[in-house]
Amino acid sequence: MEGETPPSRAVPTLPPTEPTADTPPPGGADALSAAHQRQFEALLAPVLGAAYGTALQMTRNPDDAEDLVQEAALLAFRGFGRFEAGTRFKAWFFKILTNVYYQSYRRRRREPELALLEDVSELYLYVQTARAGLHGAGMDPVERVLGKLDAEAITGALGTLPEEYRVAAALYFAEQFAYEEIATMLEIPVGTVRSRLHRARKLLQKALWRLAEEQGVVAALAAERK
Repeated sequence: MEGETPPSRAVPTLPPTEPTADTPPPGGADALSAAHQRQFEALLAPVLGAAYGTALQMTRNPDDAEDLVQEAALLAFRGFGRFEAGTRFKAWFFKILTNVYYQSYRRRRREPELALLEDVSELYLYVQTARAGLHGAGMDPVERVLGKLDAEAITGALGTLPEEYRVAAALYFAEQFAYEEIATMLEIPVGTVRSRLHRARKLLQKALWRLAEEQGVVAALAAERK
């Protein structure tokens, strides 16, 4: 959810507002007045928790996620003079976040990540709940299964997706950005965003079912029907 802070990690702090060796000197092209610094901090603070959550989905490493947000925050601070007042700050900042990820953290991997190639049915969860004997009168069996999984489990399922689907899915499902905003952030056509999310939905069904089985949710619900 937007603005939530992961319980096991601290939210990354704001970049310094006083000039340092890493910040633009007073009078420079990107120099910010004290008022602009306060405005930047006011806009950044509410999105830091969500940014960390998305960074964690991207990097799948808490320390790297923290570093990624810090680096993005510093770049956003330096370039805040180019932010257009009246536009959505969160979308602007998340574009910087994703750019930093693709330009830096992604390249640190020693081996390329391979996408899952097996096809997954659009009705994967429906079929699996039927096989498990969970269909019958009353509540939708898929909703019953998913309702037993907590937010942390669902976030973990997102993290199992291949990178090309995981990043788009985190921006769409977790942060609820529009297709057009995601296309801008990732610098890809809207049609590609739709295609990746379509694939992500199918793969996510399989990941969620596996978690439900591992956590005993499926067995418990089946036992209730006996």
